Amino acid sequence: MIERFARLRAAYGAGAPHALVLLLCFTLAGWAVFLVAGEATVWRMVLWFVGAAIAHDLILFPLYAAADRLLRRATGARSALGRAVLNHVRVPALGAALLFLVFLPGILDLGKATYEAATGQPRVSYAARWLAVSGALFVLSAAILAARWPRLRRLDRESSA
Repeated sequence: MIERFARLRAAYGAGAPHALVLLLCFTLAGWAVFLVAGEATVWRMVLWFVGAAIAHDLILFPLYAAADRLLRRATGARSALGRAVLNHVRVPALGAALLFLVFLPGILDLGKATYEAATGQPRVSYAARWLAVSGALFVLSAAILAARWPRLRRLDRESSA
């Protein structure tokens, strides 16, 4: 039995639990495709999915990889203090970016007429709220970094000595 797992690992590159999880994921994805296949808008969904993948891989990923590379250079990410500053900028930036992505139509005021026709209520822009939440994320991160600052400086002094 152990020999079979060793052969599986050698041939597959990972263990049996990994293969089972992937099988479960493919089964779930296949079930979702089966449910959606009967929808009239399936090709529109496929187009959006492919477009989003292309937009991310060809446009967004190079942009935020370059921004991260610049941030690494600016913070001197080799020291404990530099790594902390880097991560205290990365985390709120990621939160703000994810909020922007999720609430993009509301932030950019897209679909206002459709929303009002569907609900009968005026649509309020999310732009100011998104800016406020994003600013709060950065302020909270800066406060946590300020609290950690003395310990991080001490760690840097101890490692350089």
